[in-house]
Amino acid sequence: MKATDPLWRPPNIKDVEALPAGKWWDAVRAAPAMGERALGLLSDTSGAVIQDEHGNLYWLVKVGSATSWHLREVRVLTELTDESPYLGVPPASWTTGPKTHWRVPLSADHYLTDPYKLWGALAEADRAVLGPVPQGRQPCYRCELPTDEPVIVDVEHGGSGAGRIIYACPPHARIYQRDPVAEAAAMRRALDRGRSR
Repeated sequence: MKATDPLWRPPNIKDVEALPAGKWWDAVRAAPAMGERALGLLSDTSGAVIQDEHGNLYWLVKVGSATSWHLREVRVLTELTDESPYLGVPPASWTTGPKTHWRVPLSADHYLTDPYKLWGALAEADRAVLGPVPQGRQPCYRCELPTDEPVIVDVEHGGSGAGRIIYACPPHARIYQRDPVAEAAAMRRALDRGRSR
């Protein structure tokens, strides 16, 4: 079958099957919070969507239409010269979880998602869920490795007014906990010096 064939169906009707991206479609994977937000923004304009057992959402898009995307917590599965990623595709009849299933069932009306609409929804979800996009690579507070997808998790205020921004990689951003004692002490110092707003 061709990528443009709206009647493409998963070949296996009994279990999830690993199928190569870049043959019939490419897949765009979004982390759970980003995916849920983007799915809500797309509403009825979304094509078919697979949800895996971890909550990640996968949209099917035209082959080659999303290869240059760079969004935090979003990955494009497409055939590359040295790599052939696979996507676990459930049978068309699997439309409920908790296992891998079709979140938006595959049909003639819901097959490939318009890549421009999907990018717009994911970009808006990126800003809403993860906040402003910092410029350049930043080290993660937890693993101390530089990340191309930095998330601002905190701003430490100094007694003199200037502070520092704390960044995290997306996995560690979800587990960052602010220190209320340190925040209260910084606020107290600012009040004592008459620098409070």
